[in-house]
Amino acid sequence: MAENNGNVKIHVEHLKKNFGALEVLKDVSIDIHEGEVVVILGPSGSGKSTFLRCLNRLEEITGGTVIVDGYDITDKSTDINKVRENVGMVFQLFNLFNNLDVMGNMMLAPTELKRATKEEAHETAMQLLRRVGLADKAEAYPAQLSGGQKQRVAIARALAMHPDIMLFDEPTSALDPEMVGEVLQVMKNLAREGMTMVVVTHEIGFAREVASRVIFMEGGYIVEQGTPDEVINHPKEQRTIDFLSKVL
Repeated sequence: MAENNGNVKIHVEHLKKNFGALEVLKDVSIDIHEGEVVVILGPSGSGKSTFLRCLNRLEEITGGTVIVDGYDITDKSTDINKVRENVGMVFQLFNLFNNLDVMGNMMLAPTELKRATKEEAHETAMQLLRRVGLADKAEAYPAQLSGGQKQRVAIARALAMHPDIMLFDEPTSALDPEMVGEVLQVMKNLAREGMTMVVVTHEIGFAREVASRVIFMEGGYIVEQGTPDEVINHPKEQRTIDFLSKVL
């Protein structure tokens, strides 16, 4: 993976997130560097998705500091929409606009937010649809697509904003098993091209093959982190060992 240790793209220090009295993130600190693919593993309720959603302030941050691409997003004066233009997000349930065809979904944000012309946005959309193998679906509506196709459109739509960072929140967990591979292939290609990625997933094989770093979270903390070999094949912490014994 292309990785530049000098360039920290995401800096998280003592991050806390409460929902009322419930502490979901208790104290999370991590630096993610340019070109890194960081895969987050952990049981349900460990805080993985909440952590990811704090990285573009889809969840308001209770305490600590989060700096994304040099912008302190815990500072209320930061224009979070400006930061989000550079951070692509792919959700578990695709979040496509059902009333727009694929091309409409692809062109909406670049023309509205990045002020691209319709011609520029259309050209970029077609390039990206070709890249994810869906150029023939440009005029199809989401209801006409399989789950795997919807998720590939969702990834292409996020890439249409030319982000520096991509966040993936369990992108394959809503898919039938035979569709998982086509989505993971698109993500593997992105990783090879040097995209900085943070991926919450249960796909251990993907973590082994693609991650530059694997993080195991439980109970609102990072319990263990290291290379895929260190964390998946030779975990040190008992909580990591217990989790992996259930999923491997």
